[in-house]
Formats: sequence, C-alpha cells, structure tokens
Amino acid sequence: MEYVLQTHGLTKKYKNRPAVDRADINVRRGDIYGFVGENGSGKTTVIRLISGLIFPDGGDFELFGVNSRSGGIVRARKKLGAIVETPSIYRNMSAYDNLKMQAGLLGISDDSRIRATLETVGLGELENDKKRAGNFSLGMRQRLGIAMALLGEPELLILDEPMNGLDPAGIVEIRELILKLNREKGMSFLISSHILTELSLVATKYGIISHGHVIREITAEELHAECGRLTFIRTDSDEKLLSLLSRELPGVPAAPDARGVKISGEIDLDGLLRRIIAEDIHIQSVNCTDMGFEEYYLSLVGGGVKRG
Repeated sequence: MEYVLQTHGLTKKYKNRPAVDRADINVRRGDIYGFVGENGSGKTTVIRLISGLIFPDGGDFELFGVNSRSGGIVRARKKLGAIVETPSIYRNMSAYDNLKMQAGLLGISDDSRIRATLETVGLGELENDKKRAGNFSLGMRQRLGIAMALLGEPELLILDEPMNGLDPAGIVEIRELILKLNREKGMSFLISSHILTELSLVATKYGIISHGHVIREITAEELHAECGRLTFIRTDSDEKLLSLLSRELPGVPAAPDARGVKISGEIDLDGLLRRIIAEDIHIQSVNCTDMGFEEYYLSLVGGGVKRG
C-alpha cells in the first residue's frame, strides 16, 4: 500500500537539545494516524517540520513519495492541509469571507467550492451569515479552520490537537467529521493528541512519541490485542506453555512477560487451565487484568511523562 508520509530519522534541536530525535513515522494512504504523546513530547515539532514551517537538523521525510530535500516538495505540499496548534482564521470576518480570502490565496475562483466546503464541515447555514468568526463557539471555529484546510482539496490532512478545549458535543462533531472525510473522500489523517480515549474512537494506526522519540507504531488491531483483557500465567516452563497455546488457542496473541506468559483477549480460562494441568505443566500463578489505552501508553513511556 502507498505511503503518503514517511519520516526517516527526523531530528530538530533547540539550543543543542533535541525536541525531536530521529523520529520515524509511516502513514499509509487512507490511515487515520493517531500521533500520541504528552505535552512537550515533540508532536507539534514533527508537524511543523512536515508542513515546512521549520527545517530539520537531521533526517528527512517523504511526502507522497517526494523527498523533502528535493525541489518537488513544494508541489507535494499542495496535497497537504494542516492546522498547526490553533486554526488560522480572521476573527473579524464571517465564515464565508474567511474562506473567500483563503480561496484567493490558493488561486481558487470557483465560489461553489466555498459553499461545498462549508456544507462538508457542517457550517452550510453560515454561507450568508455575517456573524464574525470571533463570536463563534470554539467548536465552530475549529470546524471553520478545518474548512480552510480542506479548501485546497488535500489528500492528507494534519490536525494538531483538534479536540483540545472542546466540550463533549464539539468533540463528537469533530470526530464524526474526521470519519466522514476518511470514509467518503478517502482522506488520510495525521492527528496529534494527548486525549487517548478520543483518538481510540477514530484512529486506524498510532505513533507513540515521548521526549522526542517515537517509541512505538501500532495498528488499531494490534493495540486492541495488547489492551483489553490480559491474562498472565506463570508456570515452570514458558516454552511448554507457549507450545500448548499455539495448539489450543491459534491466533490468540501470547508472549513471555515478567509476570508470566501474557495472553491477550477473552479466553476460556477454566478450560485452558485444565489443559495445562493435563499436560503436566505446573501452574505457579494466574492473574487477570483489564488494560486501557492510557495504561498501555504509560507502560511504554514508563510513567515518566513531562508536562507543560
């Protein structure tokens, strides 16, 4: 499958300290890529590097197959839409006039594109409304910002903390808009956030970053297997237990762990324990737990997240 974005050892330093340190992320066409990290982890720096707002001190990236060091990257970025940190809107102008201004910058003369874009983000009723954007709710301003990023019909849309500060209704609106654009237009997304539960409702793949390092990439299916119900069985032989599991529970993820062999997902535990005993494998302990996305994230970063 085609990649719309790949970074290779991407590095950015400030005062000789790396804000991003050899970051590798891989976004395929059609992905909703959740870029997860604590405040100050380097998410926005990576986004600013990809968007061309700052330049790397090391590494490079490919956008739609075009290397960032080549002159073609300018053309490739025309397929990119982005909201970095906060939407860039003119607060003293109406929604329509904001898009009209953006259309002029993009060389778009077709006003029907403006009307269609307002409809897409759920602001169609504002086409003839002169209400200033500064008087919009935060959720409406966020949707207007997304509309401005969509006006150029991008193939990849980058959203930096799009749900930050929104009320529950606003979060649902943005989430449904992302899913709609992905489903109906095949749009790819790179969405940075520290609101893990919300990302889990839309993302198809995750990149987990902490202290400038991308420490894990994982698909939604793999994450589901590693989270949820976990069973740890300690015996006198991990090797024998893993061999048994491969026969009795084919396709169920199982791997050695400090707490015993870790089995991911719902299983018939009573039946499995009877089979282990029948195989003359000595059981030392059995523990079950439910792991959420937040716990999984903290298990990767070791709980040592920095704030601010």
